[in-house]
Amino acid sequence: MTVSVDSKRYVEDFALFGGRPAFATPLVVGRPNVGSRERFIARVNEILDRHQLSNDGPMVKLFEQQIAEHLQVRYCVATANATVGLQLVTQAASLKGEVIMPALTFVATAHAVSWVGLKPVFCDVDPTSGNIDLEHAKSLVTPATSAIIAVHLWGRPCEAARLEQFAAESGLRLIFDAAHAFGCTHAGRKVGNFGDAEVFSFHATKVVNCFEGGAVVTNDQALAASLRRLRNFGMDEHRAVLGIGTNAKMSEVSAAMGVTSLESFPLVLARNAENFRAYRRHLSGAEKLRLIEPASTEQNNFSYVVVQLGPGAGVSRDLMLAVLRAENIAAQAYFSPGLHRLEPYGHVHSDLPVTDSLAASVIALPTGPSTSLDDVAKVCGVLNMALRHGAEMTRLAGGKMKSATLDTAKLGHHQ
Repeated sequence: MTVSVDSKRYVEDFALFGGRPAFATPLVVGRPNVGSRERFIARVNEILDRHQLSNDGPMVKLFEQQIAEHLQVRYCVATANATVGLQLVTQAASLKGEVIMPALTFVATAHAVSWVGLKPVFCDVDPTSGNIDLEHAKSLVTPATSAIIAVHLWGRPCEAARLEQFAAESGLRLIFDAAHAFGCTHAGRKVGNFGDAEVFSFHATKVVNCFEGGAVVTNDQALAASLRRLRNFGMDEHRAVLGIGTNAKMSEVSAAMGVTSLESFPLVLARNAENFRAYRRHLSGAEKLRLIEPASTEQNNFSYVVVQLGPGAGVSRDLMLAVLRAENIAAQAYFSPGLHRLEPYGHVHSDLPVTDSLAASVIALPTGPSTSLDDVAKVCGVLNMALRHGAEMTRLAGGKMKSATLDTAKLGHHQ
């Protein structure tokens, strides 16, 4: 049984303080886009009939072709996941020493370079977009720096042209972590066409998914050829071992899910955009709450609805998360804390004030095909009422918040 948000007139009516939850079951961030089960099962049957389940089969090739066409890039190299895709790029681009990256990102961005023996150097971010602060990045360049990995955070693309110019002038490789940005554009160009390469995630939570999967896209023929060898044990198309590699191949079944999910991407995009407009409408009067908007002149996948609690809201981000989750609204802290304060990188005592501020104040809200407009209205109703009662909630929570609030060190780094 669900409860009307209008019935929550007092603080005690919120589930965190003893009331009935607004949702009977959790409303989650990033529920998978499955697409047509019938088409997926038909494709799996084709795979089984061919008896080729992996090793760069026809379904993987089809998925790569479709992704390249959609993104208008020359080459797409599908991988088992985006993390290993990032690792392949570091090897294909012959990176050494230090790699500058924003601290406000999923932990996989740093893990990928650390795993192959490189050192992540954490950079601060822009306070409006959450993307890499180029001026701060410039100050971190040393003789040991070989690359910048920039992140299109929450599907809001970086200032790619400025980054490309600086990378070219400095002799640095430029890679984009585009895990959040499939289908988005910057300066009228599809994300995927910037830097030396861009890495996409097709994890189950993404707007297009392969169960688990990723891809590296590039317009560099030599880089693409190197990536293909590296993902297949260092072997070329004739199975000659030309160097050290790993097994980073995508399976045929994962590719079948990707092809199926990609078919329904326009419908998912339309629902996400509709939900985003509804969030904007319902939160338009909310004081001390900022909906982080994409550029109005660009395409966006609207896959991430992120709000920021402002100073003077009367309620902390952690208490607001606890309130939402008690109502079965499984909101997330994307990404909290910043990587410079997260183990095993917590020993890096970087002064990144904007990262710290955003990491302590942002909340990602549910959206996607399984989130209805009524759900959005109800989520916004809880948010608006919590803001109105923020000071009272904070007083009532008092010392209980240590146990009542979320452990954001665990919950803030979901994909």
